[in-house]
Amino acid sequence: MTITQLQYVLAVAEYKNFTLAAEKCFVTQPTLSMQIQKVEEELGIQIFDRTKKPIQMTEIGQKIVNQAKNIVNEADRIQDIVHQQKGFIGGEFRLGIIPTIMPTLLPMFLSNFIKKYPKVKLIIEELHTEDIIFKLNNGHLDAAIAATPLNEEKIKEIVLYFEPFVAYIPENHGVFNKKEIEISDLNLDEILLLQDGHCFRDSILNLCKRDTNLENNHFKIESGSFETLIKLADEGLGTTLLPYLHTLDLKEKDQVKLRHFVEPKPAREVSLIYPKNELKIHIIDALRGTIAGVIKGAIVFQNVKIISPKASK
Repeated sequence: MTITQLQYVLAVAEYKNFTLAAEKCFVTQPTLSMQIQKVEEELGIQIFDRTKKPIQMTEIGQKIVNQAKNIVNEADRIQDIVHQQKGFIGGEFRLGIIPTIMPTLLPMFLSNFIKKYPKVKLIIEELHTEDIIFKLNNGHLDAAIAATPLNEEKIKEIVLYFEPFVAYIPENHGVFNKKEIEISDLNLDEILLLQDGHCFRDSILNLCKRDTNLENNHFKIESGSFETLIKLADEGLGTTLLPYLHTLDLKEKDQVKLRHFVEPKPAREVSLIYPKNELKIHIIDALRGTIAGVIKGAIVFQNVKIISPKASK
């Protein structure tokens, strides 16, 4: 059997559909089906149960797919080993970034990185943490920038910086006149939250150590935008929390509504994460170095309390 045949097997295992898998592999569906059938005939077993919709793996098929992932991943690493030996920093690098980090961090380092490492082809995706973990584990991303700790067995985390939470308090609010606030000053029922799927939302719920039922509120917000939350707060509909870097671009009239927490400041830990078997370490180190160079002048908080991004069960 060949590496290409194993790649076809993995595509069907992922998409559970021969036609869709063929499209993703840029081959015709008959070609893909024939090559997978050759693998099954060579092994003398069935990898897929084609009688089920969507297509399911057989018991032995699941074991073969698991091993095929290892083989294909290691085969893909051969060129990485050569690049690393030669000190060459280039090639395709797939990077995922969560939505609450992408708008502020990416403009800070991207221009510097592509100027310094012009031979690296960065492919950047904005993804929620759950999708990032899935893609890292399935070889669809080389690395990602996300809030940590995630405590994923197969993923390594390198901390980039600590980013405090900052409260946005409208002028008519009871704690507006306080210079610094405490967690006890927060009323979760009036905090405007991002929609489900954002780990920043989960961090706020963990910070306040209680659940909330949005169905009991007068309105339900389904926005991934901090700008929308700020405008709603200005309309007297509540308060909100923002990541520190996001506050740096606010207009002066909005800056006066920001309130920092007393120390230790609640904060999120932002890390560069990647599979433990990743061999593109030369690019990962270059990326980490570039980010460290631009972030150290913007964020210098040390006395912080890390709030988990993992949703409470």
